[in-house]
Amino acid sequence: MTAPRPPQRPPRPRTTPPRRRPPQGGRPVRSGKQDGRPVRSRKQDERPRWGMRVATGLSVLVLGAGGIGHAVVSSLEGGIGRVDPFKDMKNRPQSGHGTNLLLVGTDGRDTITKAEKQKYKLGGAPCHCTDTIMLVHLSADKQRASVVSLPRDSYAEIPAHTDRTTGKKHNSHPVKLNAAYAEGGPTLTVRTVEHMTGVKVDHYLEVDFTSFMKTVDAVGGVQICTARPMKDSYTGLDLPAGTHRLDGGRALQYVRSRHVDVGSDLGRMQRQQKFMAALVKEATSNGVLLNPVRFQQVSASVLGSVRADEGFGTEQMLELGKAMKDFSPASSEFTSVPIGNPSFPVKGIGSTVQWDAAKSKKLFQALREDKPLAPAKPKPAAGAAKKAQATLVDVAPEEIRVQVYNGTPKDGLGKDVDAGLRATGFNTTDAPLNGKLRDLARTLVTYDPRWDRSAKSLAAALPGSELKAVQGQGATMEVTAGSDFTKVRPVRAENKQTGEFATVTGDEVVCP
Repeated sequence: MTAPRPPQRPPRPRTTPPRRRPPQGGRPVRSGKQDGRPVRSRKQDERPRWGMRVATGLSVLVLGAGGIGHAVVSSLEGGIGRVDPFKDMKNRPQSGHGTNLLLVGTDGRDTITKAEKQKYKLGGAPCHCTDTIMLVHLSADKQRASVVSLPRDSYAEIPAHTDRTTGKKHNSHPVKLNAAYAEGGPTLTVRTVEHMTGVKVDHYLEVDFTSFMKTVDAVGGVQICTARPMKDSYTGLDLPAGTHRLDGGRALQYVRSRHVDVGSDLGRMQRQQKFMAALVKEATSNGVLLNPVRFQQVSASVLGSVRADEGFGTEQMLELGKAMKDFSPASSEFTSVPIGNPSFPVKGIGSTVQWDAAKSKKLFQALREDKPLAPAKPKPAAGAAKKAQATLVDVAPEEIRVQVYNGTPKDGLGKDVDAGLRATGFNTTDAPLNGKLRDLARTLVTYDPRWDRSAKSLAAALPGSELKAVQGQGATMEVTAGSDFTKVRPVRAENKQTGEFATVTGDEVVCP
């Protein structure tokens, strides 16, 4: 306990000017000249010091509000593996606005257990190349994250370099983009991406299979929704249609699968983007970023198995944490680099993915200028909250043409059904008719077998309806409303890309 202070005496009258006291924590400051040299005045010296104190104080308040302390993050920095991806790099692109991070996922699996390799089909020799490549742009105002996926099979021309293993010098030559890592590691990967995009990479972050699984498990798993079953014998993925919470191993199967649809690697990139949006939702909604203890636990398990550049340290993690504090899935936007030729043959390499030169140039210019990639959204209209809870379907309702019939004696039922379907996005004729049947108990959807996916998407909007295939009916679906009809259930497409760069925002791809 501190002893009480004695009563203060009244100040004595001064006969000489009072001695100047130094600023708190500093040396005495003299005005005038000393040894013929001008000396800064106290007023001049204190201004920047107090400015720094105010800035520091505000930083502490912001971090306190975010729940992420400097000490917490500093304790985590030592666990990050370090690389120098910018070593000896010259003639780099000019810096734009905002921050650009190159996120690569490698096929490293050295620390995965034998049981995990068998369970998740991770056997085989790794190619020591990049399995996933994403350019992540954090806007200057820290309000938006733009993620651009670069196909790993992209046609690329690697700059001249020295092989990191053999020491042999190589001239510039064509390869698939993911081979840059195998030939020259992170440095050559960064050089190649910068050469192809014209975007300067500020930070580099590398994750392998182990760090990916740890990340997912640390946040308690990630919820994924799929409108149709997904099965891939190569990865062991087997998901029925519906909502699933994936642990680290199953999530790895989900993002690696290439044989679940005709989109192959392009479809896989969409799933990776969808997964990232779901991961953002999980991290920002379950208190990870607002609870220092929880944040440290999650971060420690994740950062111990990632590699990053030396510049990605405590301050950068704090800055990222502050930005993420107010993030939601809607704060992120996802796209893939525009493709000109998805199967561009190259002698000695095979089939590569060739970018659309004009469109990709425009995309990366938008990143450099810190512009959003997704079109501005209109203000939510009445009923928007209900639409946000729409059921996911395989085919966008806007792509499905529907003719509605009234199969009951009830006047206006056909008009109600038509209006309901149109309100959720279906392309109805807006001219309902009376059906041949007038005593139909159960709503009937008839369709041509060639459009079975569209029919299932339509039936999802009409709970309890019956599906009936009619050979030769054509592309128009027919709905005959029965007496069981109550209302149309809102539906939305699983991947609805919009705008000039075919972008989706995170809130459009997470589970309803």
